[in-house]
Amino acid sequence: MPKQRIDWRAVWQLIKPYWVSEEKWKARGLLFVIVALALAAVYLEVLFNTWNREFYNALETKNFKAFTEQLWRFTYLAFTFIAVAIYRIYLTQSLQMRWRMWMTQQYMARWLQHQAYYRIEQTGTADNPDQRIAEDLNLLTSATLSLSLGLLSSVVTLVSFVGILWSVSGPISFMLSSHEITIPGYMVWFAIAYAGVGSLIVGWVGWPLVSKNYFRQRFEADFRFGLIRVRENAEAVALYRGETEEAVQLNGRFQRIRDNWWGIMRTTKSLNLVSTFYSQFANIFPFLMAAPRYFAGAITLGGLMQISSAFGQVQGALSWFISAFSDLAEWKASVNRLAGFHAAVDAAHDEKEGVVVTLNNVGAILIDRVVLNVPNGVALTSELTADIQAGQRILIAGPSGCGKSTLIRALAGVWPYGAGSIEIPQQWKLLFLPQRSYLPIGTLRAAIAYPAGENSYTDLAIRHYLDLCKLPQLKKMLDHSDNWSQRLSPGEQQRLAFVRALLTRPDALFLDEASSALDTETEELVYQLILQELPEAVIVSVAHRESVAKYHKMRWQFVADSRAPTIVDDDIERSLYTIQHTKPGKA
Repeated sequence: MPKQRIDWRAVWQLIKPYWVSEEKWKARGLLFVIVALALAAVYLEVLFNTWNREFYNALETKNFKAFTEQLWRFTYLAFTFIAVAIYRIYLTQSLQMRWRMWMTQQYMARWLQHQAYYRIEQTGTADNPDQRIAEDLNLLTSATLSLSLGLLSSVVTLVSFVGILWSVSGPISFMLSSHEITIPGYMVWFAIAYAGVGSLIVGWVGWPLVSKNYFRQRFEADFRFGLIRVRENAEAVALYRGETEEAVQLNGRFQRIRDNWWGIMRTTKSLNLVSTFYSQFANIFPFLMAAPRYFAGAITLGGLMQISSAFGQVQGALSWFISAFSDLAEWKASVNRLAGFHAAVDAAHDEKEGVVVTLNNVGAILIDRVVLNVPNGVALTSELTADIQAGQRILIAGPSGCGKSTLIRALAGVWPYGAGSIEIPQQWKLLFLPQRSYLPIGTLRAAIAYPAGENSYTDLAIRHYLDLCKLPQLKKMLDHSDNWSQRLSPGEQQRLAFVRALLTRPDALFLDEASSALDTETEELVYQLILQELPEAVIVSVAHRESVAKYHKMRWQFVADSRAPTIVDDDIERSLYTIQHTKPGKA
């Protein structure tokens, strides 16, 4: 549940970095010009207020010369005001995009550093990070600028017009219990009272919008994610004939949007009722309050119109909270979501490394007393001590869910949950191929070269390995852009991953069910290619199929009890290491 109060310390932590960054002078310079234009707009409003008095006095006295003079004065005031307004908006939008671009780059960098994105997904500490980066940062920057500049303009307007309203409204006197009461600048007090009562009522009626907007953004992101999942897994859904169940799931997600939206509508209806009544009555209120002095001859028609204009400016400035309430509610919801995301990323960065991965110079991977846990702390395996020498070929086997893939993740340095240490040779290049290979959207050349740059390998080398891995049909598509995860079959994707491995030429290659979608003949082909092309490389495979065993010299067999596994080394059975699988809940 989002916080109802604004945590200004969290707000400052979100806003401050850009204004002290390497772009601070450009940002501050732009902000200075924007503030100057905002002040100029207020000054022009003061001139318009004086013009109101002169113009209506000219009408009242039927002074045609003064009337035409005021028309010319209005013309240059209006054109000046238009120019100021246009450039104020233009420069504000420019600053907003600069700020958003800088924050987006910073948030993406921190999200991607130290596999924070992976750990957040594992722990579930922040939902829909894509929505927070893409939408919430946009809302934060735009709303912060518009609200803060609006507040500044309101304060300056109040200071500029309260003196005018005080002087032109004059005092009002009335009898109370045979005593004459005189209130100087009475229209100022009426404006304060009117805006104060209105603000209290609007705040009371509209405050539920903060939490409702928070959940609106969350539910919208959940629904969008569900639609993307169907699109990404279209073939599987179609083969399962899962359209009905997908519709149920998507309708359920949309139902949450709908229910929350009805709540927003009800609150907004009440808020609009109050704010519309407030703003409409404000049009006539100053005339009602100033009418007695006008009909008594104490003020002219021009003076009455000046009072009305000044009252509108003071009342409008004091009503900033009322007019900005809906934007404040959305801004507050966005701040809550970004603060939560920021905290989740910080927690992922600061998380204590249970399994410590360091570099060494001994030419072997050293695994020392490693215990693997699931994220909630429950032990997944018992203690493991082992080493992987250059050129070794190891098969990791065992029942599903016993920790085989988790061990690969620990060797990759992306699984911190557990204890112990792993040392990786500093000079070694490691490559990990998961069961479902990642292919970025873009050209096929870039997808093959990933994570290296698109032009890291020659066309000759790429086409050569495409031929060897039985993918000749892709040779003419290197510069075609597509969503290759959707375009290629699982088997083609896995063969493409082996092309990537052959091009990368790692010192240690880790294969986590990397050939599970291949037939036995193709699996044999790609493994033979790996052994021929990378004869000195470490090969570590996680597999369930026994057909893979013949390409390895050693087996690490995970078992579900306390028995020491059988490790086959050069076809000689020797009990060397203990890799025990601990059932969930047992250490």
